[in-house]
Amino acid sequence: MRSSSQGTLRIYALLILPLPVLILVGYLLPTLGVLGWSLSLPEPGLQNYASIVDSSNLQAIIWRTLRICLLTTLISVALAYLIAFRWRFATARGRLLIELFVLLPFWLSMLIRAFAWLVLLRNDGLVNQSLLAIGIVDEPLALVRNEIGALIGMVHFMVPYAVLPLLSSMRQVDDSLLKASSSLGAGRWLTLRNVFLPLTMPGVAASAATVFVFSLGCFVTPALLGGGKAAMLAESIYIQMFQLSNWGLGAALSIVLMLMVAVCAVVFGKLVGFGRFTGRTA
Repeated sequence: MRSSSQGTLRIYALLILPLPVLILVGYLLPTLGVLGWSLSLPEPGLQNYASIVDSSNLQAIIWRTLRICLLTTLISVALAYLIAFRWRFATARGRLLIELFVLLPFWLSMLIRAFAWLVLLRNDGLVNQSLLAIGIVDEPLALVRNEIGALIGMVHFMVPYAVLPLLSSMRQVDDSLLKASSSLGAGRWLTLRNVFLPLTMPGVAASAATVFVFSLGCFVTPALLGGGKAAMLAESIYIQMFQLSNWGLGAALSIVLMLMVAVCAVVFGKLVGFGRFTGRTA
């Protein structure tokens, strides 16, 4: 009996073994390599991190990255909540239609979507021409090659990622709880605020965390729609490494980006509660 249980444990260990090996080879070793570059190129020392501290340009890029990512997260999660809420109470055909439009962007390249927004938002694009025709504006609005264009493109890219955790969370809400709230005299707004929203907060937390982390690493959309005037950290890393051949500073910026992700995850977990990510409450 004991040998049988030991054999089962060995099988489980062999099945689990590829995961830590993958993490070690695919994540830990490359991260240590980047850390090594940041401390050794062009010469050993902390000069790359000192350059980040002393450079007002790099500090402005870091703050811009945080600002755009926070705005992207807030807008994306708000829009995604409305979409997921409509899905939750739609008919079967309505749910199928919403799911189709949520999944459709995944079939299109990020580059194609960014170029599409570039065509729509430029001065002679459909959006500005429509606003001019209606008479809302007298001259074209600057909607691309700035932070506004980058924000629009990133929100469009991130909304589907924000919707999926919310759909899963809202699917788990028991209809009997909503009916009980209504039977006790609560209207739709009170039921939404006091029953439905608290029950879906794990989905909101997971959605916000997903969007924010993905936004920190966005490169193509801000680069195209920002036109160099809304450069974010990922674009700066690319420029330092592949255009300026400053691998040490680029590696240091990469480490800063990873630290930002870690710190924001911890802060977000403290504010929202780590238990909400797993659906548990203290």
